Amino acid sequence: MPRRQLHITGADGTPLRAALRALRTELGLPAGFPPAVLAEAGDAARTPDVSGHHDATDLPFLTIDPPDSEDLDQAMHLERRRHGFRVHYAIADVAAFVRPGGALDTEAHRRVTTLYFPDGKVPLHPPVLSEGAASLLPGETRPAALWRIDLDTEGRAVTAEVRRALVRSRAKLDPAGVQRQIDAGTAEEPLALLRDIGLLRQQQEIARGGISLDVPQQEIVGRDGTYGLDYRAPVPAEGWNAQISLLTGMAAAGIMRDSGTGILRTLPVAPDGAVARLRRSAEALRVEWPHHVPYAEVVRSLDPAKGSHAAFLQECTTLLRGAGYSVFDHGELPTPAVHAAVAELYTHCTAPLRRLVDRYTAELCLAATAGRQAPEWVVRALPGLPKEMAEGTRRANTVERECVDLVEAALLAGEVGEVFDGFVIDVKDNEPAVGTVHIEDPAIVARIESGTPLPLGERLRVRLTQADPGSSKVLFAPA
Repeated sequence: MPRRQLHITGADGTPLRAALRALRTELGLPAGFPPAVLAEAGDAARTPDVSGHHDATDLPFLTIDPPDSEDLDQAMHLERRRHGFRVHYAIADVAAFVRPGGALDTEAHRRVTTLYFPDGKVPLHPPVLSEGAASLLPGETRPAALWRIDLDTEGRAVTAEVRRALVRSRAKLDPAGVQRQIDAGTAEEPLALLRDIGLLRQQQEIARGGISLDVPQQEIVGRDGTYGLDYRAPVPAEGWNAQISLLTGMAAAGIMRDSGTGILRTLPVAPDGAVARLRRSAEALRVEWPHHVPYAEVVRSLDPAKGSHAAFLQECTTLLRGAGYSVFDHGELPTPAVHAAVAELYTHCTAPLRRLVDRYTAELCLAATAGRQAPEWVVRALPGLPKEMAEGTRRANTVERECVDLVEAALLAGEVGEVFDGFVIDVKDNEPAVGTVHIEDPAIVARIESGTPLPLGERLRVRLTQADPGSSKVLFAPA
């Protein structure tokens, strides 16, 4: 599920920074790693297990990540072939550093995922690994699970395999820079092909009924003791890059299906009630959605740079609720087996530095490609992974929700009593006087309470009645 990305720049020492620190404490999140974990990570960083890794350092890989990212999970090399394309996709080989049953492994199972805050993160692995020895940093030789996926001229996957390799990235690029190079025609072919392959994969996504949400990032900028909010719409290169990850996740799911054992990322089809509720949000935000037009087509028509469209894209993520992880064995796929948004069998396998399950899917695919049984430590852990991942996802969702509430409260602090223009985009079925309002400026979504039923889908002048960063709550009422 796409997360609502929040990022704060500047504002050191402000109440918002202090409130974010307090939130970490309130949620009981670890401030650091235990000494035994740090010691084991330091040893692993110096002596990773690279036995059985073939040398692929001749391939000029590159990474595409935000400029300040150091935990680089993926590196790619793209090439055109006579009958299509070849994708080389290197994924950080975390298993080369983490000993099953050791202190690092135990701590990773406790944390499950990296947790993101507007001003930093709580990492899954110690930085000496996640931002150092295991990260696919440029100019460094690193162990990886190296995927080779061949595509035909229309972007359909023809063959896929994965093996352990030593790789070396040549360049650390960011999405905006990639977009500039491609638009200017100055990108060399391995990078320029990202657009060609990305567009073909997006067409394949449309054909199979899948959908990707380009949810904008919100930036909270400190200005003279106050805060401003800006949206940053994703550039097309981010969508093309995401298609390479999706391609690999589908390839991994197919390999596990064929081997008879695996763990899938699944999502049931959204119920009619959820779609009807989203239609009401579209009407409230003045997003055109004719009754004969499918939801996926509406989403593809949106402009994330427009405030109302950005708000609707965030509302669209509600249809992705219910995603989970399902283990299967002896060839018996779970029900549902498909991820409804991907519209295909799919698994998480491309972010092992930041997500626990990806280390296990990598091992399952490596074993299946080599024609051998999966390691015993993988098979032993599989049954418990869905519950672990569900708990980790719940924790991440709590962090996201609390951060959004806190940031919006900080943004509006000092404006209690002020009147804003907004739209009522949702009301509770059993409490029509309680709902959700989208404020046009600043562009936020918050709770509204009234003494009478709220006018769903209508423009409304509202008064801010509460904005307390300490309680992380924002509340409006009709003006």
